[in-house]
Amino acid sequence: MRTIEIVEVSPRDGLQNETEILSVDHKVMLVKSVIAAGARRIEVASFVNPARVPQMADAEAVVAGLPDAQLVYIGLVLNHRGAARALATKVHELGAVCVTTDTFAMRNQGQTSTQSIDIACDIVGLARAAGRRGQITIAAAFGCPFEGVVSPDRVVAMARQAAASGAVEVALADTIGVAVPAEVTALVTRVRAEIAPLPVRVHLHNTRNTGLANMWAAVEAGAATIDSSLGGLGGCPFAPGAAGNIPTEDVVYLLERSGIATGLDLDALIDAAKWLTPIMGRPLPGMVSKAGRFPPSLPPIVKKGEYA
Repeated sequence: MRTIEIVEVSPRDGLQNETEILSVDHKVMLVKSVIAAGARRIEVASFVNPARVPQMADAEAVVAGLPDAQLVYIGLVLNHRGAARALATKVHELGAVCVTTDTFAMRNQGQTSTQSIDIACDIVGLARAAGRRGQITIAAAFGCPFEGVVSPDRVVAMARQAAASGAVEVALADTIGVAVPAEVTALVTRVRAEIAPLPVRVHLHNTRNTGLANMWAAVEAGAATIDSSLGGLGGCPFAPGAAGNIPTEDVVYLLERSGIATGLDLDALIDAAKWLTPIMGRPLPGMVSKAGRFPPSLPPIVKKGEYA
């Protein structure tokens, strides 16, 4: 059976665009809930300017409160200062970000597109020197909120540079949820061919209701890893209209029912999403946590003379 790795991003990308700022205790409980559901690679915080992203101001405290376990905690960083902060904690992996266009790169991290890929490669080097892992995400890989259509050639060139840095993988992010399956198939196929044997990860948003279809297209095109967020929580504060990651429980339902293993427990994910909903103070976008699994979990069969 084929296996797809899931990176749970709700503690970082899920929370960074929310007006409700969770306490450190709730953030730690969120991480623990997805660990209990089987998550083994989790984006737990971002080490960015707290004035710009106040939802992540407590990154160090959150990481300090996480259990020591045989899994991978990822800290997102955008520059050398963020990398230094992350490396002072127990995160196992630095997630660097580069952006395909100058306008979005300046809005997101105060860098040009070229500077963003150069700095992302530097961050991977810093992680490796510290005995940690480093990976690079190419943001706005399918379209920019400010400059519109992005050339696949630009994305492929950035992926090639990212792969040469020693990153453990390269991720393609549909930051504003504009991609359609044909585009995902084409770009994942091109990037895989360019950076093989390095794996391709995808980070997809469901802004225009194409997220799950795009995820399936990426899987069929050979993507090894999928980012998803419990309940479909998430968005980018610097990309207008970038709402909603693909929900982890919906992804797991689709993949597992299609014969692709994820290592995650769907019932535990549904319970975790139901726990998170009142904390966020609103219904979450995920569908499977509302509709329930299928086939439904059945009660134990009571044999004659026994009691349930």
